[in-house]
Amino acid sequence: MDGLRNNGALPAVRTLRLEDDGCFPNSRLPVLIYPGAFDPSRPDLAEMAGRRLTANGWPAAWIDGVYPFHHYHSTAHEALVGLAGWAEVQLGGPAGPVERLSPGDLWVLPAGVAHCAVASGAGLLVLGAYPEGQEWDLCRGLPGERPAADARIAAVPLPAGDPLAGPAGPLVRWWRAAG
Repeated sequence: MDGLRNNGALPAVRTLRLEDDGCFPNSRLPVLIYPGAFDPSRPDLAEMAGRRLTANGWPAAWIDGVYPFHHYHSTAHEALVGLAGWAEVQLGGPAGPVERLSPGDLWVLPAGVAHCAVASGAGLLVLGAYPEGQEWDLCRGLPGERPAADARIAAVPLPAGDPLAGPAGPLVRWWRAAG
C-alpha cells in the first residue's frame, strides 16, 4: 500500500487564493490543501510521506514545527505534511485565514505566501519539502524586503509535478491555469 488514504485515491483538493496585502506578496497561484492525503495511523508516516514527495520531485528537507511568526519564502515553493499534533496556521499575513494542519494533511504553498503558526499542540511535527533545485530563504515582511523579494518570486519556476501525484497531479492543472 502506498500510504494514501481511500485505497490510494487522491483526496479532493481545496484551494485558497491570497492577495498581496501590502506587506506580504502572497501569490497569484493558489495554496493547495489536500486534507487527509496520507494515512496518519501509519507508524512510518514520515518516511512514507518523504519517499512519496521525493519520488515526485519534492525532496523531503526537514521535520520540525511551523515558525510562530509571519514569514514567506521568495525563492521556493513549499510542501508541508502534518506528521503529529496539530497547528493552526494563519495564511497570507495577519489578516489572512487560519487553517488547521493535522496529521496526514498535505499543503502546498506557492513562493511568496505568508504563513505563521498561531497555535499548536500535541507534539506538532511537520515534514517540509521543496521542488528539486529550489533552495528556500526566509522573508518576514520587513521594510526594504520588497521589491527584491517580488523579483525573486517572479523567477521561481513552476515545479515539474505535484508532490503527491507527480506530473499529472492537481498542482500542475491549478498552477498552470493561474499562471
